[in-house]
Amino acid sequence: MSLVFSAIVPHPPLLIPAIGKENIKKLAKTKAALEQLEEDLYISQPETLMIISPHGPMLSDSFCLNVSQRYEANLKDFGDLTTRLAFEPNLNLMLKIREAAQDKNLPVALQTDPDLDYGAAVPLYYLTKHLPKIKIVPVSFSLLDGKTHLDFGYLLKEQIMTANDRVAVIASADLAHTLSSDGPGGFRPQAKVFDETVIANLESHNTTGLLNIDAAVAKTAAECGYRSILILLGILQRVNYDLKILSYEGPLGIGYLVANFVLK
Repeated sequence: MSLVFSAIVPHPPLLIPAIGKENIKKLAKTKAALEQLEEDLYISQPETLMIISPHGPMLSDSFCLNVSQRYEANLKDFGDLTTRLAFEPNLNLMLKIREAAQDKNLPVALQTDPDLDYGAAVPLYYLTKHLPKIKIVPVSFSLLDGKTHLDFGYLLKEQIMTANDRVAVIASADLAHTLSSDGPGGFRPQAKVFDETVIANLESHNTTGLLNIDAAVAKTAAECGYRSILILLGILQRVNYDLKILSYEGPLGIGYLVANFVLK
């Protein structure tokens, strides 16, 4: 049918109650924003959710679609043996994407992994609580250049717009990991510059500005999700939207952004 919803979300495992426990309060703004986003997503009544994760199967020279008969999202790698989610795939949409990519000489590989990574699991935990029958399309980016990620996103858009389902797209993306000494990469002054630049360009709909972010700044920021955002912006090319920043915070030294691209 069409694209009905699009957003950027972070994926800190501490947001999961069995993992974060009392530490969830450190991410109160992010948690509240995700709960608001879940309501907005539910109102859009999607039938398929495409999740672009930085932690799924990744090839340096090819985008990946995770094609499985069934998926399970668990967080056992973080000591959580109780949180489990199960999803069915939208195989038809994934095969359409693969065929279109072959026609346009864009490298897209099919891989099979029934276990969803935490970059997908954390957002799905929050966003699908009232969508038990939603199908998913797990997408992974590559190490190809930024323009190719935009092109891949536009190809995804073309297939979404001709799909039989109402499709939502979620870019799972943590920003800088070096905002403070609490972050996994320690403190780097350019981390704040990276996050502010990303947000400013998103707010001004400046895709070119995002595409041209200094590679050295991005590397110093130790981001994970810049390419997820580029793919989403490729999907949103020639789509009218208003950007609504629901939250941004970095209490753990990592930039967590929740943004809803409100479609017109």
